[in-house]
Amino acid sequence: MSTPLLFIDDDRAFSSMGAAALQREGYTVTLARSLHEARAALGRLTPALVVLDRRLLDGDGLSFLPELKAQAPGAAVVMVTAHGDIASAVDAMRAGAVDYVAKPVELADLVLRVRRALDTGRLKERLAAAEAELSGRRRLVPPASAAMQRVLGALERIASSPRSAVLLLGETGVGKEMLARHLHGFSSGGEGAPFVHVNCAALPEQTVESELFGHEKGAFTDARTARRGLVEVAHGGTLFLDEVGELPLSLQAKLLTFLDSGRFRRLGGTTEHSSSARIVAATNRDLPALMTRGEFREDLWFRLSVFRIDIPPLRERREDILPLAEGLLAALRRELGRREEVVLGGQARARLQAYAFPGNVRELRNLLERALVMEPGPELQLDVLAGVKPAAPATMAMAHVEQAPTDNPEAFTLPAPPRPMEEVERAYARWTLERMGGRRVEAAKALGLAYATFLKRLGDD
Repeated sequence: MSTPLLFIDDDRAFSSMGAAALQREGYTVTLARSLHEARAALGRLTPALVVLDRRLLDGDGLSFLPELKAQAPGAAVVMVTAHGDIASAVDAMRAGAVDYVAKPVELADLVLRVRRALDTGRLKERLAAAEAELSGRRRLVPPASAAMQRVLGALERIASSPRSAVLLLGETGVGKEMLARHLHGFSSGGEGAPFVHVNCAALPEQTVESELFGHEKGAFTDARTARRGLVEVAHGGTLFLDEVGELPLSLQAKLLTFLDSGRFRRLGGTTEHSSSARIVAATNRDLPALMTRGEFREDLWFRLSVFRIDIPPLRERREDILPLAEGLLAALRRELGRREEVVLGGQARARLQAYAFPGNVRELRNLLERALVMEPGPELQLDVLAGVKPAAPATMAMAHVEQAPTDNPEAFTLPAPPRPMEEVERAYARWTLERMGGRRVEAAKALGLAYATFLKRLGDD
Protein backbone atom coordinates (compact mmCIF):
# COMPACT_ATOMS: atom_id res chain seq x y z
CA MET A 1 0.00 0.00 0.00
CA SER A 2 1.45 3.38 -1.01
CA THR A 3 1.97 6.20 1.51
CA PRO A 4 -1.02 8.61 1.72
CA LEU A 5 -0.24 12.35 1.45
CA LEU A 6 -2.49 15.41 1.73
CA PHE A 7 -1.55 18.44 -0.42
CA ILE A 8 -3.23 21.69 0.76
CA ASP A 9 -2.63 24.63 -1.60
CA ASP A 10 -4.99 26.99 -3.47
CA ASP A 11 -2.53 27.56 -6.34
CA ARG A 12 -4.01 25.14 -8.89
CA ALA A 13 -0.99 25.03 -11.18
CA PHE A 14 1.55 24.42 -8.41
CA SER A 15 -0.63 21.93 -6.49
CA SER A 16 -1.40 19.90 -9.63
CA MET A 17 2.26 19.73 -10.68
CA GLY A 18 3.40 19.02 -7.12
CA ALA A 19 0.82 16.23 -6.71
CA ALA A 20 1.85 14.70 -10.06
CA ALA A 21 5.55 14.75 -9.08
CA LEU A 22 4.79 13.02 -5.77
CA GLN A 23 2.53 10.46 -7.46
CA ARG A 24 5.39 9.55 -9.79
CA GLU A 25 7.39 8.69 -6.65
CA GLY A 26 4.69 6.19 -5.68
CA TYR A 27 2.76 8.26 -3.11
CA THR A 28 -1.04 8.48 -3.01
CA VAL A 29 -1.88 12.21 -3.04
CA THR A 30 -5.18 13.85 -2.04
CA LEU A 31 -5.57 17.48 -3.12
CA ALA A 32 -7.32 20.14 -1.03
CA ARG A 33 -7.49 23.74 -2.26
CA SER A 34 -8.96 25.28 0.88
CA LEU A 35 -9.09 24.68 4.63
CA HIS A 36 -12.72 23.55 4.20
CA GLU A 37 -11.63 20.83 1.75
CA ALA A 38 -8.70 19.93 4.00
CA ARG A 39 -11.01 19.34 6.98
CA ALA A 40 -13.24 17.15 4.85
CA ALA A 41 -10.25 15.16 3.62
CA LEU A 42 -8.98 14.62 7.17
CA GLY A 43 -12.35 13.11 8.01
CA ARG A 44 -11.78 10.44 5.33
CA LEU A 45 -8.07 9.64 5.57
CA THR A 46 -5.08 9.60 7.90
CA PRO A 47 -2.16 11.08 5.95
CA ALA A 48 1.45 10.20 6.73
CA LEU A 49 2.50 13.68 5.53
CA VAL A 50 0.79 16.99 4.74
CA VAL A 51 2.10 19.69 2.40
CA LEU A 52 0.49 22.88 3.77
CA ASP A 53 0.49 26.35 2.20
CA ARG A 54 0.71 29.33 4.54
CA ARG A 55 -1.62 31.65 2.55
CA LEU A 56 -4.99 30.12 1.68
CA LEU A 57 -8.20 31.77 0.41
CA ASP A 58 -10.24 30.88 3.48
CA GLY A 59 -7.62 31.13 6.20
CA ASP A 60 -4.05 30.99 7.48
CA GLY A 61 -2.27 27.65 7.17
CA LEU A 62 -0.13 28.47 10.19
CA SER A 63 -3.23 29.01 12.34
CA PHE A 64 -4.64 25.74 10.99
CA LEU A 65 -1.50 23.80 11.95
CA PRO A 66 -2.49 23.05 15.61
CA GLU A 67 -5.89 21.77 14.43
CA LEU A 68 -4.17 19.63 11.81
CA LYS A 69 -1.77 18.14 14.40
CA ALA A 70 -4.72 17.36 16.67
CA GLN A 71 -6.56 15.61 13.81
CA ALA A 72 -3.53 13.73 12.49
CA PRO A 73 -0.90 13.69 15.30
CA GLY A 74 1.35 11.24 13.46
CA ALA A 75 1.51 13.24 10.23
CA ALA A 76 4.68 15.07 9.27
CA VAL A 77 4.02 18.60 7.97
CA VAL A 78 6.02 20.40 5.27
CA MET A 79 5.06 24.09 5.24
CA VAL A 80 4.99 26.15 2.02
CA THR A 81 5.79 29.84 2.57
CA ALA A 82 6.27 32.92 0.44
CA HIS A 83 9.83 33.65 -0.70
CA GLY A 84 11.79 35.35 2.06
CA ASP A 85 9.11 34.80 4.72
CA ILE A 86 11.57 33.17 7.11
CA ALA A 87 9.64 34.31 10.21
CA SER A 88 6.64 32.25 9.12
CA ALA A 89 8.86 29.24 8.53
CA VAL A 90 10.33 29.55 12.03
CA ASP A 91 6.85 29.86 13.54
CA ALA A 92 5.73 26.79 11.58
CA MET A 93 8.65 24.72 12.88
CA ARG A 94 7.85 25.77 16.43
CA ALA A 95 4.21 24.80 15.90
CA GLY A 96 5.14 21.29 14.80
CA ALA A 97 6.15 21.37 11.12
CA VAL A 98 9.21 19.27 10.29
CA ASP A 99 10.37 21.28 7.25
CA TYR A 100 9.41 24.11 4.91
CA VAL A 101 9.89 25.19 1.29
CA ALA A 102 9.75 28.73 -0.06
CA LYS A 103 7.90 29.68 -3.27
CA PRO A 104 8.68 29.49 -6.11
CA VAL A 105 9.19 25.79 -5.37
CA GLU A 106 11.35 23.47 -7.41
CA LEU A 107 9.54 20.16 -7.70
CA ALA A 108 12.73 18.15 -7.17
CA ASP A 109 13.33 20.03 -3.91
CA LEU A 110 9.73 19.39 -2.81
CA VAL A 111 10.07 15.66 -3.49
CA LEU A 112 13.39 15.52 -1.62
CA ARG A 113 11.96 17.26 1.46
CA VAL A 114 8.86 15.04 1.50
CA ARG A 115 10.99 11.90 1.24
CA ARG A 116 13.34 13.13 3.98
CA ALA A 117 10.45 14.05 6.31
CA LEU A 118 8.87 10.61 5.86
CA ASP A 119 12.22 8.86 6.44
CA THR A 120 12.74 10.88 9.62
CA GLY A 121 9.26 9.93 10.82
CA ARG A 122 9.92 6.23 10.21
CA LEU A 123 13.26 6.49 12.02
CA LYS A 124 11.57 8.10 15.03
CA GLU A 125 8.99 5.31 15.10
CA ARG A 126 11.73 2.67 15.08
CA LEU A 127 13.64 4.51 17.80
CA ALA A 128 10.49 4.81 19.91
CA ALA A 129 9.81 1.09 19.51
CA ALA A 130 13.40 0.23 20.42
CA GLU A 131 13.27 2.61 23.38
CA ALA A 132 10.05 1.01 24.61
CA GLU A 133 11.57 -2.45 24.30
CA LEU A 134 14.76 -1.34 26.04
CA SER A 135 12.92 0.36 28.90
CA GLY A 136 10.84 -2.77 29.34
CA ARG A 137 13.98 -4.89 29.53
CA ARG A 138 16.04 -2.57 31.72
CA ARG A 139 13.79 -1.34 34.48
CA LEU A 140 15.57 0.28 37.39
CA VAL A 141 15.68 -2.00 40.43
CA PRO A 142 14.62 -0.02 43.53
CA PRO A 143 17.75 0.35 45.70
CA ALA A 144 17.94 -0.82 49.30
CA SER A 145 20.90 1.39 50.26
CA ALA A 146 20.37 4.86 51.69
CA ALA A 147 23.13 6.22 49.43
CA MET A 148 21.35 5.20 46.20
CA GLN A 149 17.98 6.25 47.54
CA ARG A 150 19.44 9.74 48.01
CA VAL A 151 20.75 9.65 44.42
CA LEU A 152 17.31 8.75 43.02
CA GLY A 153 15.61 11.34 45.22
CA ALA A 154 17.95 14.04 43.91
CA LEU A 155 17.33 13.03 40.28
CA GLU A 156 13.57 13.10 40.75
CA ARG A 157 13.77 16.61 42.20
CA ILE A 158 16.04 17.79 39.36
CA ALA A 159 13.55 16.41 36.82
CA SER A 160 11.19 19.32 37.53
CA SER A 161 13.79 21.72 36.05
CA PRO A 162 13.63 20.73 32.35
CA ARG A 163 16.77 22.34 30.88
CA SER A 164 19.13 22.11 33.85
CA ALA A 165 22.31 20.21 32.98
CA VAL A 166 23.26 17.25 35.16
CA LEU A 167 26.71 15.71 35.72
CA LEU A 168 26.88 12.05 36.78
CA LEU A 169 30.21 11.02 38.31
CA GLY A 170 31.19 7.48 39.19
CA GLU A 171 33.36 4.50 38.38
CA THR A 172 32.87 2.57 35.18
CA GLY A 173 29.89 0.25 35.31
CA VAL A 174 28.01 1.91 38.19
CA GLY A 175 24.94 2.53 36.00
CA LYS A 176 25.30 6.13 34.84
CA GLU A 177 23.29 5.53 31.64
CA MET A 178 20.53 3.79 33.57
CA LEU A 179 20.28 6.75 35.94
CA ALA A 180 20.25 9.19 33.01
CA ARG A 181 17.30 7.24 31.55
CA HIS A 182 15.61 7.33 34.96
CA LEU A 183 15.95 11.13 35.05
CA HIS A 184 14.65 11.33 31.46
CA GLY A 185 11.59 9.26 32.38
CA PHE A 186 10.75 11.58 35.28
CA SER A 187 11.28 14.78 33.28
CA SER A 188 8.30 16.60 31.81
CA GLY A 189 7.73 15.23 28.33
CA GLY A 190 9.98 12.24 29.07
CA GLU A 191 7.40 9.78 27.76
CA GLY A 192 7.73 9.73 23.98
CA ALA A 193 10.49 12.36 24.03
CA PRO A 194 13.84 11.37 22.50
CA PHE A 195 16.69 10.01 24.60
CA VAL A 196 19.91 10.25 22.58
CA HIS A 197 22.99 8.44 23.92
CA VAL A 198 26.37 9.66 22.65
CA ASN A 199 29.65 8.00 23.57
CA CYS A 200 32.00 11.00 23.26
CA ALA A 201 35.06 8.72 23.30
CA ALA A 202 33.83 6.95 20.15
CA LEU A 203 33.26 10.11 18.08
CA PRO A 204 36.00 10.72 15.47
CA GLU A 205 37.72 14.03 16.22
CA GLN A 206 37.29 15.14 12.58
CA THR A 207 33.49 14.79 12.66
CA VAL A 208 32.59 15.32 16.31
CA GLU A 209 31.26 18.87 15.76
CA SER A 210 29.13 17.76 12.82
CA GLU A 211 27.78 14.79 14.80
CA LEU A 212 26.71 16.94 17.74
CA PHE A 213 25.67 20.21 16.12
CA GLY A 214 25.03 19.26 12.47
CA HIS A 215 26.37 20.87 9.32
CA GLU A 216 25.20 22.89 6.35
CA LYS A 217 25.54 21.84 2.74
CA GLY A 218 29.11 22.45 1.55
CA ALA A 219 30.55 22.80 5.07
CA PHE A 220 33.20 20.24 4.09
CA THR A 221 34.04 18.04 1.12
CA ASP A 222 31.44 15.31 1.69
CA ALA A 223 28.67 17.60 2.98
CA ARG A 224 26.37 17.26 -0.04
CA THR A 225 23.25 18.10 1.99
CA ALA A 226 22.52 19.84 5.27
CA ARG A 227 22.25 17.55 8.27
CA ARG A 228 20.82 17.93 11.75
CA GLY A 229 23.09 17.13 14.66
CA LEU A 230 22.25 15.08 17.74
CA VAL A 231 21.53 18.24 19.74
CA GLU A 232 18.64 18.93 17.34
CA VAL A 233 17.54 15.29 17.26
CA ALA A 234 17.26 15.37 21.08
CA HIS A 235 15.03 18.49 21.03
CA GLY A 236 12.35 18.15 23.69
CA GLY A 237 14.19 15.26 25.37
CA THR A 238 17.59 14.31 26.74
CA LEU A 239 21.08 14.26 25.20
CA PHE A 240 23.26 11.91 27.26
CA LEU A 241 26.96 12.72 26.76
CA ASP A 242 28.77 9.66 28.08
CA GLU A 243 32.52 10.12 28.69
CA VAL A 244 32.18 13.89 28.41
CA GLY A 245 35.82 14.31 29.45
CA GLU A 246 36.85 13.01 26.01
CA LEU A 247 35.34 15.98 24.13
CA PRO A 248 37.94 18.18 22.34
CA LEU A 249 38.47 21.60 23.91
CA SER A 250 36.99 23.39 20.88
CA LEU A 251 33.75 21.42 21.25
CA GLN A 252 33.70 22.06 25.00
CA ALA A 253 33.46 25.79 24.25
CA LYS A 254 30.54 25.26 21.85
CA LEU A 255 28.80 22.99 24.34
CA LEU A 256 29.17 25.66 27.02
CA THR A 257 27.50 28.22 24.71
CA PHE A 258 24.61 25.84 24.10
CA LEU A 259 24.20 25.14 27.82
CA ASP A 260 24.02 28.87 28.55
CA SER A 261 21.58 29.87 25.81
CA GLY A 262 20.03 26.76 24.24
CA ARG A 263 21.23 28.05 20.86
CA PHE A 264 23.91 26.90 18.44
CA ARG A 265 25.10 27.12 14.83
CA ARG A 266 25.60 24.16 12.55
CA LEU A 267 29.09 23.61 11.18
CA GLY A 268 29.54 25.94 8.21
CA GLY A 269 26.33 27.86 9.00
CA THR A 270 25.53 31.39 10.12
CA THR A 271 21.92 30.85 11.23
CA GLU A 272 21.26 30.26 14.90
CA HIS A 273 19.17 27.21 15.81
CA SER A 274 17.69 26.27 19.17
CA SER A 275 17.04 23.04 21.04
CA SER A 276 15.39 22.38 24.38
CA ALA A 277 17.36 19.16 24.94
CA ARG A 278 18.57 18.62 28.49
CA ILE A 279 22.28 17.76 28.67
CA VAL A 280 23.14 14.91 31.01
CA ALA A 281 26.91 14.39 31.07
CA ALA A 282 28.75 11.47 32.65
CA THR A 283 32.33 10.39 33.19
CA ASN A 284 34.48 8.09 35.29
CA ARG A 285 37.49 10.37 34.79
CA ASP A 286 38.88 12.89 37.25
CA LEU A 287 37.73 16.15 35.65
CA PRO A 288 39.57 18.44 38.11
CA ALA A 289 42.80 16.60 37.20
CA LEU A 290 42.02 17.14 33.50
CA MET A 291 41.47 20.85 34.24
CA THR A 292 44.87 21.02 35.92
CA ARG A 293 46.44 19.65 32.72
CA GLY A 294 44.43 22.03 30.53
CA GLU A 295 42.37 19.21 28.98
CA PHE A 296 38.97 20.24 30.35
CA ARG A 297 37.52 23.73 30.59
CA GLU A 298 37.01 25.03 34.11
CA ASP A 299 33.95 27.10 33.08
CA LEU A 300 32.31 24.00 31.58
CA TRP A 301 33.01 22.08 34.80
CA PHE A 302 31.28 24.78 36.84
CA ARG A 303 28.34 24.89 34.41
CA LEU A 304 27.86 21.13 34.38
CA SER A 305 28.37 20.60 38.11
CA VAL A 306 25.50 22.82 39.26
CA PHE A 307 23.64 19.51 39.62
CA ARG A 308 26.41 17.00 40.31
CA ILE A 309 25.48 13.48 41.31
CA ASP A 310 28.20 11.22 42.77
CA ILE A 311 27.21 7.58 42.27
CA PRO A 312 28.72 5.26 44.89
CA PRO A 313 30.38 2.05 43.65
CA LEU A 314 28.62 -1.23 44.31
CA ARG A 315 31.16 -2.31 46.96
CA GLU A 316 30.10 0.69 49.09
CA ARG A 317 26.40 -0.26 48.99
CA ARG A 318 26.47 -3.99 49.50
CA GLU A 319 22.82 -4.13 50.55
CA ASP A 320 21.95 -3.42 46.90
CA ILE A 321 23.83 -6.45 45.51
CA LEU A 322 21.21 -9.18 46.00
CA PRO A 323 18.16 -7.11 44.92
CA LEU A 324 20.10 -6.00 41.83
CA ALA A 325 21.18 -9.57 41.08
CA GLU A 326 17.61 -10.87 41.29
CA GLY A 327 16.25 -8.08 39.08
CA LEU A 328 19.01 -8.54 36.50
CA LEU A 329 18.59 -12.31 36.56
CA ALA A 330 14.89 -12.06 35.69
CA ALA A 331 15.63 -9.64 32.80
CA LEU A 332 18.49 -11.78 31.46
CA ARG A 333 16.39 -14.94 31.60
CA ARG A 334 13.83 -13.27 29.30
CA GLU A 335 16.51 -11.92 26.96
CA LEU A 336 18.24 -15.29 26.65
CA GLY A 337 14.97 -17.14 26.13
CA ARG A 338 15.41 -19.42 29.14
CA ARG A 339 11.86 -20.44 29.97
CA GLU A 340 12.29 -22.35 33.23
CA GLU A 341 12.47 -20.42 36.49
CA VAL A 342 16.04 -19.76 37.66
CA VAL A 343 17.03 -18.62 41.15
CA LEU A 344 20.22 -17.83 43.03
CA GLY A 345 21.35 -20.65 45.28
CA GLY A 346 22.64 -20.12 48.79
CA GLN A 347 26.25 -20.49 47.68
CA ALA A 348 25.70 -17.95 44.89
CA ARG A 349 24.27 -15.44 47.34
CA ALA A 350 27.22 -15.86 49.69
CA ARG A 351 29.69 -15.46 46.83
CA LEU A 352 27.96 -12.30 45.61
CA GLN A 353 27.98 -10.78 49.09
CA ALA A 354 31.70 -11.53 49.48
CA TYR A 355 32.86 -10.29 46.06
CA ALA A 356 34.35 -6.78 45.65
CA PHE A 357 32.84 -6.01 42.20
CA PRO A 358 35.59 -3.82 40.68
CA GLY A 359 33.41 -3.62 37.55
CA ASN A 360 30.31 -2.62 39.53
CA VAL A 361 26.78 -3.28 38.19
CA ARG A 362 28.03 -4.03 34.68
CA GLU A 363 30.27 -6.79 36.04
CA LEU A 364 27.39 -8.19 38.08
CA ARG A 365 25.26 -8.39 34.94
CA ASN A 366 28.06 -10.11 33.00
CA LEU A 367 28.59 -12.67 35.78
CA LEU A 368 24.90 -13.54 35.83
CA GLU A 369 24.72 -13.80 32.03
CA ARG A 370 27.66 -16.17 31.98
CA ALA A 371 26.16 -18.29 34.75
CA LEU A 372 22.81 -18.53 32.94
CA VAL A 373 24.56 -19.88 29.86
CA MET A 374 27.11 -22.16 31.52
CA GLU A 375 25.29 -23.54 34.58
CA PRO A 376 22.45 -26.03 33.98
CA GLY A 377 19.57 -26.46 36.37
CA PRO A 378 17.16 -24.11 38.09
CA GLU A 379 19.57 -22.98 40.83
CA LEU A 380 22.70 -20.97 40.01
CA GLN A 381 25.79 -21.29 42.20
CA LEU A 382 28.05 -18.79 40.34
CA ASP A 383 30.96 -21.21 40.08
CA VAL A 384 32.89 -18.48 38.23
CA LEU A 385 33.38 -16.80 41.64
CA ALA A 386 34.66 -19.95 43.35
CA GLY A 387 38.05 -19.29 44.91
CA VAL A 388 37.84 -15.50 44.46
CA LYS A 389 39.32 -13.63 47.42
CA PRO A 390 36.53 -12.09 49.54
CA ALA A 391 36.19 -8.33 49.62
CA ALA A 392 37.65 -6.48 52.57
CA PRO A 393 35.20 -4.50 54.71
CA ALA A 394 34.35 -1.31 52.85
CA THR A 395 35.73 1.14 55.39
CA MET A 396 39.00 -0.69 55.90
CA ALA A 397 39.45 -1.29 52.16
CA MET A 398 38.97 2.41 51.64
CA ALA A 399 41.48 3.58 54.19
CA HIS A 400 44.11 0.78 54.28
CA VAL A 401 44.78 1.63 57.93
CA GLU A 402 47.06 -0.81 59.74
CA GLN A 403 48.43 -0.69 63.23
CA ALA A 404 51.85 0.90 62.85
CA PRO A 405 54.85 0.71 65.18
CA THR A 406 54.63 3.49 67.73
CA ASP A 407 58.27 4.49 67.20
CA ASN A 408 57.59 5.54 63.61
CA PRO A 409 56.90 9.31 63.63
CA GLU A 410 55.36 9.11 60.14
CA ALA A 411 52.78 6.46 61.10
CA PHE A 412 49.08 7.24 61.16
CA THR A 413 47.86 6.88 64.74
CA LEU A 414 44.76 7.83 66.66
CA PRO A 415 44.64 8.56 70.36
CA ALA A 416 42.27 6.62 72.61
CA PRO A 417 39.36 6.18 73.14
CA PRO A 418 37.88 4.47 70.04
CA ARG A 419 36.26 6.92 67.64
CA PRO A 420 33.41 6.73 65.10
CA MET A 421 34.54 5.33 61.73
CA GLU A 422 33.49 8.53 59.92
CA GLU A 423 35.89 10.50 62.13
CA VAL A 424 38.68 7.96 61.49
CA GLU A 425 38.18 8.19 57.72
CA ARG A 426 38.27 12.00 57.82
CA ALA A 427 41.44 12.00 59.93
CA TYR A 428 43.16 9.51 57.62
CA ALA A 429 42.19 11.49 54.52
CA ARG A 430 43.66 14.66 56.04
CA TRP A 431 46.79 12.79 57.12
CA THR A 432 47.25 11.49 53.57
CA LEU A 433 46.72 14.97 52.13
CA GLU A 434 49.42 16.34 54.44
CA ARG A 435 51.86 13.61 53.33
CA MET A 436 51.14 14.55 49.69
CA GLY A 437 52.05 18.18 50.31
CA GLY A 438 48.46 19.39 49.97
CA ARG A 439 48.03 17.96 46.45
CA ARG A 440 44.43 16.79 46.61
CA VAL A 441 44.28 14.95 43.31
CA GLU A 442 47.35 12.86 44.17
CA ALA A 443 46.01 12.17 47.67
CA ALA A 444 42.72 10.93 46.22
CA LYS A 445 44.61 8.63 43.84
CA ALA A 446 46.75 7.29 46.70
CA LEU A 447 43.58 6.32 48.57
CA GLY A 448 41.94 4.89 45.46
CA LEU A 449 39.03 7.34 45.71
CA ALA A 450 37.22 9.45 43.15
CA TYR A 451 38.11 13.12 43.64
CA ALA A 452 34.56 14.05 44.69
CA THR A 453 34.47 11.19 47.25
CA PHE A 454 37.85 12.31 48.63
CA LEU A 455 36.51 15.85 49.17
CA LYS A 456 33.61 14.37 51.10
CA ARG A 457 36.02 12.39 53.28
CA LEU A 458 37.84 15.65 54.03
CA GLY A 459 34.57 17.29 54.98
CA ASP A 460 35.07 20.00 52.32
CA ASP A 461 32.04 19.01 50.21
